[in-house]
Amino acid sequence: MNVNGMKRTFLLGSIFLIGFLTDAKSSVPLSIDTCFAKARMQYPLIIQKGLIDKTKDYNISNAGKGYLPQLSISGQATYQSAVTKIPLEIHIPGQNFSIPTLPRDQFNLHGEIDQTLYDGGLIKQQKELLKANADIQEQNIEILLYALKDRISQLFFGTLLIDEQLKLNTLTEKDFQNSIDKLQANVDAGNALKSGLNELQAKLLQQQQNKIDLKASRKAYLDMLGLFVNMPLDENTILDTPQNISISDNILRPELSLYNFQKENIDVQEKILNANNLPKLLLFFQGGYALPGLNAFNVDAASYYIGGVKFNWQLGGYYTKKNQKQMLSIDKQTIDVQKEVFLFNTNLTLRQQSADISKLQQMISKDNEIVSKLTEVKNSAKAQLDNGIITTHEYIGQSDSEELAKQKLLLHQVQLLMDQYNYKNTSGN
Repeated sequence: MNVNGMKRTFLLGSIFLIGFLTDAKSSVPLSIDTCFAKARMQYPLIIQKGLIDKTKDYNISNAGKGYLPQLSISGQATYQSAVTKIPLEIHIPGQNFSIPTLPRDQFNLHGEIDQTLYDGGLIKQQKELLKANADIQEQNIEILLYALKDRISQLFFGTLLIDEQLKLNTLTEKDFQNSIDKLQANVDAGNALKSGLNELQAKLLQQQQNKIDLKASRKAYLDMLGLFVNMPLDENTILDTPQNISISDNILRPELSLYNFQKENIDVQEKILNANNLPKLLLFFQGGYALPGLNAFNVDAASYYIGGVKFNWQLGGYYTKKNQKQMLSIDKQTIDVQKEVFLFNTNLTLRQQSADISKLQQMISKDNEIVSKLTEVKNSAKAQLDNGIITTHEYIGQSDSEELAKQKLLLHQVQLLMDQYNYKNTSGN
């Protein structure tokens, strides 16, 4: 085989493989959990969460630099209206000595390096506060992202309901078409009236019209769902119906973590309050060039340096420390109250949802019995129609009753799945 032939074979094989993978991918059912995961990753808020992480790292890094030597440079130039003079002269035979007078124009340019030895743990707690604030911001975003589940559930289960309605529509169409075919033969043979045939054909057209409406609604639902999950969803998309949904009474909502983070934030604020009221100790070294220098009796500019230890203890904070701690304690109590209110309301919602689930389970049981009975009635009516015992209108009435019962059954089944997932979302499981 020549080179061109090999290239052509490789190209055809690649196209076949891509087509195969595309078909395989499109036939894989899309689960609601996959929709949750994809919607979370694609939602713009997830980008903000990443930005919060980066900002936190930068802020903590900046706070940690407080342990590094701190360099400052300052200068001052002045002109004084008066200076200290010492009117003292010493007379020695052949020489006269007097104490020099400082000039009125003076300057001082110096740099200073401070190294913290002990800050009462202030820098450490400032870093902890930055982490706590970032945790609160991220958890607020988690709560907003969690709210996506309700919107995804509505679109997903709404599509599932339409899918079931389309299946029922197809079965009903086939049923009417079979009846039309049989009645057509009787009409052609002169054994039945054409008005009955027209009534059946009109009913078939109505079913076909309903299918157009259902497909349009399904497309709209999938378009919106596709925007959330950032995937092209079309009429070939298959949704995976959830099975054996387990529910739990434990509440694991992200709001609970937010309350914990808020209380941790207050704990750190209390530690910072204590650290601010502790003494501070640091080393320093200062070097500069000034007029006058350290020697006050030298009127010439000179360089100098000073080194030593600085000690600072701000005692004014003790006046308000007790009140500030009481305010932080009140903030904690407020968070506890908010948490209790949230748990109370969530438990109320779960109790209502549990009652709805139980009701739907009972209704589905009755729906199955009703459908079974009405199916027997419709099948009997169909046999009677074929034998000319009842009219087409009577048969259509029985068929409509069965279809309505099946519609209710489908609606209740999908509602049950949706309520079970809503229960999971409400509880955080």
